Amino acid sequence: MIRKSPATRLGTLILAGVLFGNVAVTVAQTELKYAPAPPDNPLKGFVPYVEIDGWERFPHSMQFHYFPLRDLMLGYDRFDWSSIEAKLDVAQSRGCQMTFRIMLEYPGRPTCVPQFLIDKGVKITRWKMDTADGGVCYTPDYEDPRLRRALELFLKAFGEKYDGDPRIGFLTAGLLGSWGEWHTYPKGELWASKETQQIVLDGFAKAFRKTPVLLRYPVAEGHFDQAKNANLRFGYHDDSFNWATLDTGQKEDSWFFIPLLKAAGVESKWKEFPIAGELRPELWKTSFTGESHPQEQGFDECVKETHVTWLLDTGLFSEKFPLPEDRKERAIRAARMMGYEFHLFSWEVVEGEVHLVVENRGVAPFYHDWPVELMSGETVVATFDLRGILPGESTVWKAKTGETGPFRVRVPNPMPGGKPLRFANEEQGDEWLELP
Repeated sequence: MIRKSPATRLGTLILAGVLFGNVAVTVAQTELKYAPAPPDNPLKGFVPYVEIDGWERFPHSMQFHYFPLRDLMLGYDRFDWSSIEAKLDVAQSRGCQMTFRIMLEYPGRPTCVPQFLIDKGVKITRWKMDTADGGVCYTPDYEDPRLRRALELFLKAFGEKYDGDPRIGFLTAGLLGSWGEWHTYPKGELWASKETQQIVLDGFAKAFRKTPVLLRYPVAEGHFDQAKNANLRFGYHDDSFNWATLDTGQKEDSWFFIPLLKAAGVESKWKEFPIAGELRPELWKTSFTGESHPQEQGFDECVKETHVTWLLDTGLFSEKFPLPEDRKERAIRAARMMGYEFHLFSWEVVEGEVHLVVENRGVAPFYHDWPVELMSGETVVATFDLRGILPGESTVWKAKTGETGPFRVRVPNPMPGGKPLRFANEEQGDEWLELP
């Protein structure tokens, strides 16, 4: 790993002598020009709901959906994946991966609890949320052993079915609490115990080794109502982004996202596990319009401090909200800020070995195992790994090919029909980056 910037490291043109057969060939190191990467690069940026009417209004590469557990689990050993498959098909037809959440309760909607558990006698508490956006809630008894057993069996089957599925970008853990957000505020007495939470944490950890899973709250040992997760292989999602994100230093704001990361000791967890979330709904109307809401904290600063990779923002996609060109341009800039941005800085051949220098100009690494392909003609002569290149850092990919070019590079999307990952280079085409 190289820590210095390419400008410092490669400020002068270096000539490399290459032995090609019996002929010494001199191949100049070629520097490539930066240009902003597309705002719809895969697995980053702004995300609409699959079913939203205005999904075509703004460039994106992922779509989101909530699924009631009731629709997926018909018995302890009976599962119906058809509703997930239907939404995956829609998202894939649009060239998008999907990220989603499964829930047991959603305020304002009918019960999400599987009918067979209700038939077996699992208690459901009906109550009305005492907030402006409140609705009738149906909270199951999270301590019922029949529900706990169902959660264990479901997660095992869920992972067997979908872990590593290239159509899925990320999962938010869900399952517990209102909207699957791991709380039943203001009815704290209905919230799941740490023992029940641990069943869900363990279930996701065992079932999903490839697909990234994100939790709502970062928690260390000793939290009063949340089970410890700081040591587990999960990322996090901030569902009050740009509203309750930054550290204000006020005790009453200790539930904000950055203070929670600090309290859990996981401020640097983004280097291995993704951060995502949702722009707070109160900001949908004014986001990127040039107007500001009194309670917003500053989008750019929130992105930089959280290292966020993707965000839901219904305001950009819903036809209820205008999207004039100036707003769209500001939002495109914001989409480019999130996640990774890889610039292929230079390439050269040194003694039959191709060297490619790549830098990450984004705010987060790339979290998925998508090989970079180095092509000579129609042949893949080497592959490289994008993972682990942190923001502000660069690395040199090296490959013994015995060839001097011409070469081209691509990062194909493993989902058929999905958008390829494109570099932040002037030379980047729709799929290929030709190395001049």
